[in-house]
Amino acid sequence: MPTLIHATHEAAYKVGGIGAVLDGLLSAPAYLARVQRSIVVGPMDTRDPAEMDRLFASRNNLFVRYFSDRGMMACDPALANALSDIEAAFGVRLCYATRQFGGAVHELLLVDAAEARPDRYDGFKYFVWRRFGLDCSRYGGVEEFNHFMRMAEPSAAALNAILDGDAAAPEPRWVVCHEFMGLPLWYGLELARPGAYRSAYVAHEVPTARALVEGDGGHDTRFYNVLRQALPRGLTVEQVFGDWSGYFKHGLVRTAAQCDVVMAVGDPVVDELRFLDPGFRDKPISLIYNGVPSQRITLGDTRLSSARLKEFARRMIGIAPTWVFSHVTRMVPSKGLWRDLRVMEKLDSHLSWRGESAVHFMLSSVRPAGRSSADAWRMSQAYGWPGRHHFGWPDLVDPEDILYRAIADFNATARASRVILVNQFGWDRERIGALMPEDMRFGDLRAGSDLEFGQSIYEPFGIAQMEPLSAGALCVVSDSCGCVGFARQAVRDLGDAAGPFNNVRVVDYTSLYDLGERDPLSIGTQERNQVEQRAADAASWFIIDSLPRSAGRKQQLIDTGFAMAGRMSWNVVAGERMLPAMGL
Repeated sequence: MPTLIHATHEAAYKVGGIGAVLDGLLSAPAYLARVQRSIVVGPMDTRDPAEMDRLFASRNNLFVRYFSDRGMMACDPALANALSDIEAAFGVRLCYATRQFGGAVHELLLVDAAEARPDRYDGFKYFVWRRFGLDCSRYGGVEEFNHFMRMAEPSAAALNAILDGDAAAPEPRWVVCHEFMGLPLWYGLELARPGAYRSAYVAHEVPTARALVEGDGGHDTRFYNVLRQALPRGLTVEQVFGDWSGYFKHGLVRTAAQCDVVMAVGDPVVDELRFLDPGFRDKPISLIYNGVPSQRITLGDTRLSSARLKEFARRMIGIAPTWVFSHVTRMVPSKGLWRDLRVMEKLDSHLSWRGESAVHFMLSSVRPAGRSSADAWRMSQAYGWPGRHHFGWPDLVDPEDILYRAIADFNATARASRVILVNQFGWDRERIGALMPEDMRFGDLRAGSDLEFGQSIYEPFGIAQMEPLSAGALCVVSDSCGCVGFARQAVRDLGDAAGPFNNVRVVDYTSLYDLGERDPLSIGTQERNQVEQRAADAASWFIIDSLPRSAGRKQQLIDTGFAMAGRMSWNVVAGERMLPAMGL
């Protein structure tokens, strides 16, 4: 049974998507049954009190074995001496511990390389250029590049000290590089012990593709049509879009084609990698997808949660709606939040004609840490936040204010629906304030929503879009989302005997049949807007026809959603996709 080293920027605690991946993957029974030892490696900043407080938070279940910066020593003295020597040789600080990932505890190695010795770092960069062809001198002024590269060689030395000190350390040893941030550790291990570790790259996205999608008004409508024409012709990103070699993430990811195994979390990512560099063109790329929550939720559970959400809406806008929609996401361009409004504009007339109403909770903020509980309570009592908003901190800040203006325009003319921007992560009375029902929890948002939006312009997978699947929610996603392929595979696995699957609606934002014959490179904002209007109209008809208006129909959606989620679980990802791709 192997040792797997997971290299990631989210080793210390969960920040975003990769943190959720680690929680799911590293606690999956299939993973635990076939991997004897896991060590998660990443950066830390010992000078940041907030980061240290978060690292030592009780939910991490942290047990420190070595952390000289705080005088904590609980490991074997020989290992402690070896780690101390590494700190002195490289000018770094190390923390070796165990912490909780999901439902399992694994080893953790953190490195603070902010004051690493320049001479050692310069020698390492020269090796990377010679061995991997990455011209590090081009990115010397980029702090994010240096942040991950500086820690690579001392991380490799510390890992070898930890594993060498255990005579029973299992073989083979794999380094699993999660995104571009994980690749430097592989470089460091190759410098220390060439060929001693097998390498796997997990593409959670392709940064060059993301930049191209987000940076042009044509967004996914343009990019994926260009890609579809370019791939059969053997063209690469740089042949179509020009020189990207100055972008450090582009340069790093190109080296991943040299890994023993390459994996991608969604079907679009496979094509994006092959478009990125000729090295990926003939390289086997395994689809490993991401997992989604799979738990049995009863009809009664959904009704109770729905009642809480409707009561929350009534307290804010004076109406308890027929339907509750949601969108839980970061506030970044790739999430396509404006597309929610375009669908709601079309849907509003359908709801009005039926005598129904809907509230759409848009849970998104530009500030992950959010507002303090004191500010939340003050705003909710002063002016009914988050049902109403004021411009300026602690309420709306850019780009929240821009989004809210569009929401306010919609709400001013809509007859049967309202959109409520909740610019605060968390879903309980402490975080949201006095208008929130006392017994409300985040799980209610997942169990009680009738629909979850996720119409991203760039979404390598999209775990959040599928989180309410087991509760029978309709999941409305764009065709650019990687989770679409996994959902379709789940339906194929379950077969016709499982009944009809109407839980997921894939909204087509990349077909150009209403634009006529044209060069995809010429698609801009105007053309994309035209496609979005057509797509929003189609989505609105699906939604109005698919919302469950009887207990039997809701139960059917719960049953089929739970069955689909079961075939999209982390256990399936680990046992049937990731580990077999690595030959384990």
